[in-house]
Amino acid sequence: MNVHVRPSHGREAELLRARRLCKIAASPLSYVRGSTARFYEWMAEAPPGSLPEGPAIWICGDCHLGNIGALADTEGRVRMQIRDLDQAVIANPAYDLVRLALSLVTAGLTAPLSGLAVARMIEAIAGGYAAGLEDPDGAEPDGDSAIVETTRRRALGRRWHHLSAERLQGKSARLPRGKRFLDLGDGERAGFEALLHAPGFAERVLGLGRGGEREIVLADAAYWIKGCSSLGKLRLAGLVRIAGAKGRAKVALIDVKEAVPHLAPAAPGAPVPADPARRVVEGARALSPALGERMIAAHLGETPVIVRELLPQDLKIVAEQFSKDEGVRVARGLAEVVGRAHGRQLAPEARRAWRGQVEADGWAERAPHWLWSSVTTLMGRHQSGYLAHCREVARDRNLAKFL
Repeated sequence: MNVHVRPSHGREAELLRARRLCKIAASPLSYVRGSTARFYEWMAEAPPGSLPEGPAIWICGDCHLGNIGALADTEGRVRMQIRDLDQAVIANPAYDLVRLALSLVTAGLTAPLSGLAVARMIEAIAGGYAAGLEDPDGAEPDGDSAIVETTRRRALGRRWHHLSAERLQGKSARLPRGKRFLDLGDGERAGFEALLHAPGFAERVLGLGRGGEREIVLADAAYWIKGCSSLGKLRLAGLVRIAGAKGRAKVALIDVKEAVPHLAPAAPGAPVPADPARRVVEGARALSPALGERMIAAHLGETPVIVRELLPQDLKIVAEQFSKDEGVRVARGLAEVVGRAHGRQLAPEARRAWRGQVEADGWAERAPHWLWSSVTTLMGRHQSGYLAHCREVARDRNLAKFL
């Protein structure tokens, strides 16, 4: 398991570790989200030639269905894009396709759908990816997936009070302390306040124009217990009040997240920034401009961090339960998002060459053999790994109160 907990954080590291282990055990899909390191260990053990050698481009690196959803761009328009780029790196794009397929197959079997329906989902992933790769700059399709369309429409109608109700118990003056938010340690609030003056914070993170009479004040800040793989890493939230700005809300929820090393193997000689925060921001701008344009890389003390505002319109896809037909439509729609993210980085000739590579084993209207074989092999390892993890959690008496 890729459990990154540093006791030096001094914030009940063992408690955070316990919560994370139990959260991963909640379902097979949660295990997919929390086992990124194991995924790449399994991929490294695969025989040579198991995957086609794709062009060296930015990939998500952790491309599961929970990391794709609605994002608001700097103009307030909603886009369906990859929404978590912590593991972004220049590497083989086939990794993203396999990881997405693994998560969708896991969701389908958990739904539960039949093996026949899941087989159709894998074929839909292949077709959707090809469609996105072919036309990366075209208008986003309306799509047939009710789940994807509902997410998009919900995002369009959301405002600050929706975000506050979900994240802050309806508050806008202070972050509610409790299970989610803990008091900051010595010097952390000062470090957070310094981020408000970091290059690009006002312009990129808050979307404010240069100059003008405005005041940006940190109203409150706390340690944030959030996510799955991020539990145990440095994660802070801040409420920022903005005076004198036009065309935006007067309060902002700021997310400060520790940047960690990437797990996917980088392409040989790829110009990947050594600083993890810079790497994440560059990857986000290549893969998901709606998000990347709103992020900056910074440091809180010696820790590299990614800083962004959480907007009400930022919504993940929730697709853990769906029908047979909806599963196929969701699979195609999300794969198309990934295909577009990859295709935007390639010239037309390079896109055709890459598509030719993934279709080289007689794809036609079916998924390529390498995708089938990778996913079926990984499913076996994933299921046994998940059950082994659950057995360890169930036998640990110290974790009983978190179950």
